[in-house]
Amino acid sequence: MYKPTLDYAQQLDKEDKLAHLRAQFHIPKDKEGNDWLYFTGNSLGLQPKQTQQYIQQELDDWAKYGVEGHFEARNPWMPYHEFLTNSMAKIVGAKPLEVVVMNTLTTNLHLLMVSFYQPTKTKYKIVIESDAFPSDRYAVQSQLKFHGSDAEDGLIEWKPREGEELLRIEDLEKIVDEQGDEIALLLIGGVNYYTGQYLDIKRIAEIGHAKNCIVGIDLAHGAGNISPELHESGVDFAAWCTYKYLNSGPGSLAGLFVHEKHAHNKDLPRFAGWWNHNKETRFNMRQPFDVMPGAEGWQLSNPPILSMAAIRASLDMFEEVGMEALRAKSEKLTGYFEYLINQIDTASIKIITPSNPKERGCQLSIQVKNADKSLHKKLTENNIITDWREPDVIRCAPVPMYNSFEDVYRMVETLKTLL
Repeated sequence: MYKPTLDYAQQLDKEDKLAHLRAQFHIPKDKEGNDWLYFTGNSLGLQPKQTQQYIQQELDDWAKYGVEGHFEARNPWMPYHEFLTNSMAKIVGAKPLEVVVMNTLTTNLHLLMVSFYQPTKTKYKIVIESDAFPSDRYAVQSQLKFHGSDAEDGLIEWKPREGEELLRIEDLEKIVDEQGDEIALLLIGGVNYYTGQYLDIKRIAEIGHAKNCIVGIDLAHGAGNISPELHESGVDFAAWCTYKYLNSGPGSLAGLFVHEKHAHNKDLPRFAGWWNHNKETRFNMRQPFDVMPGAEGWQLSNPPILSMAAIRASLDMFEEVGMEALRAKSEKLTGYFEYLINQIDTASIKIITPSNPKERGCQLSIQVKNADKSLHKKLTENNIITDWREPDVIRCAPVPMYNSFEDVYRMVETLKTLL
């Protein structure tokens, strides 16, 4: 049973086998040199201290070798993306063949929809969560328009029930059962950005595939946070960013997954560039297009190495620790956070994230009654960095790699005072 005391929080930190990781990150500080209480790894992860070294290596090799760095650098740039594949595949539960790091999230979703959203006159609709991240909504609406459909008519929203905040899987099942003959694609966020709800990805795939719908997952808030087991889930494709829980830096490259069952289908429509052409003959230049198998077959251009170096710095930390240990700490850390918030005697706030640790990542979404953003502003003034989302939610993500139990305790003590 948890205890609402500083001594107890500090004891949990002493027992934490991952506590040493905090010292490997740059923690922002206030004017007096005190660490911020940073709870926005769900928007931008903190910088690992080794990132600078990884990027500097590539800057040094660029200075030393120029173009020859593609082959002569300590980490040759030509195959650099391959250095990331195995670690990234472990994080999302995929085979190396199924994963590649490339582009940015919404760009990848569009490239994947080029291949997997193939509407007909009768089967053309797309299902998303009603509170999907805006970029996903804009992407699917533009795809509907591009294919000649009405964006409103072609979009089906999976909504919470009246008076509820969370989605029910049986409601999605009903939608697909009743309208599946008209649905071409389900594009669902694996972890909802607003509520923090972790959805049953495997069940979503089963529901969609039962009606011959393609199933895609946006893992922007899932990669490095939960264990989605993408291969086992059977989803057709997925995409995610790396700058949140994967700590790769603002706007860094994204990840892409295409299930093995599609790996060798050269007839899938796709946009082409020289980086998804057969790597053995890529530099012969005057060859007819020969697409590579697997996720690499969706690349277009040679990637930005400096961004990949930052991703590699982070992935090496994940490789050392493993998702199982991170998830175990995450569940305990978030459980303690939830316990402390529930100890506050107030009707002004409530947690809308699922209470079951298996149905959430490390984010807790705190709904504020009669919200006007003032509570969030007061937290910021007290050097507690959280994230406000309209109309009335403060998102807080204690990240197991660098947040401590004492962070959580001090945050809630301040929250109590402000309330």
